[in-house]
Amino acid sequence: MVENRPFLTFLTHLVLIAGVVIVVFPVYLAFIASTHGPGQFVSGLVPLLPGPHLVENYSTIWNEGLSSSGAPPIWVMMMNSLLMAVAIAVGKIAISLLSAYAIVYFKFPFRLLAFWIIFITLMLPVEVRIIPTFAVVANLGMLNSYQGLILPLIASATATFLFRQFFLTIPDELMEAARVDGAGPMKFFRDILLPLSRTNIAALFVILFIFGWVQYMWPLLVTSDSRYYTIVMGIKRLAASADSEPLWHLVMAAVILAMLPPVLVVIFMQRLFVKGLVETEK
Repeated sequence: MVENRPFLTFLTHLVLIAGVVIVVFPVYLAFIASTHGPGQFVSGLVPLLPGPHLVENYSTIWNEGLSSSGAPPIWVMMMNSLLMAVAIAVGKIAISLLSAYAIVYFKFPFRLLAFWIIFITLMLPVEVRIIPTFAVVANLGMLNSYQGLILPLIASATATFLFRQFFLTIPDELMEAARVDGAGPMKFFRDILLPLSRTNIAALFVILFIFGWVQYMWPLLVTSDSRYYTIVMGIKRLAASADSEPLWHLVMAAVILAMLPPVLVVIFMQRLFVKGLVETEK
């Protein structure tokens, strides 16, 4: 039985409200900055109310970008980031599902060794792998291409481990029943394992989409053509304009636009995302 303690309830809500304010206030300031003119924030006075240049600033950064930074319009970079994030998330999930399925349900020599080799890659920092990976991509002629942006990031030891652990919890009776009904390996995978993995797939998709969306170091290494710039690269270039002060109102407009796709993905997949993280019984 939960006791009704008004003071503890008040204190809990107070802490939650304070946490929300701490998290949301910088985002609010970024939005306010994106609605004012170029000289408003250089003066050192930070307004707390929206300004009159909202439509003008967002239209400029969306259609024209910032020519002095060498970055294309924001919509081009957002399309590149969207393609990269979706391809990485879908590719990681597809490869991890098949890898975990093979390790759990197929009997072949050294399958546990193969799993542990995959798992050990989690212990290797990105910095250890990035130079040899770049050399391979360069030798294959995939610099300044979508293949170079996506393929090196498409494998995931974490997702393989999570799907393997989930498949191990599925009763063997399901596999035996499917075999009695004449279902082959792929039919069992498609009709039984995939529906049971729906919430796990949704939770991983959200995490992996955000992982792909916020990539900065790898796109910076493999792209020098502005046609392949991602949104995170673009924001960095906008904030580091050569021979001039950064136009913070346009930079903040780009930041707000860059936040929208991950936020929308989390909102629309919130139920499946939370269910996939907390659900233990299938």
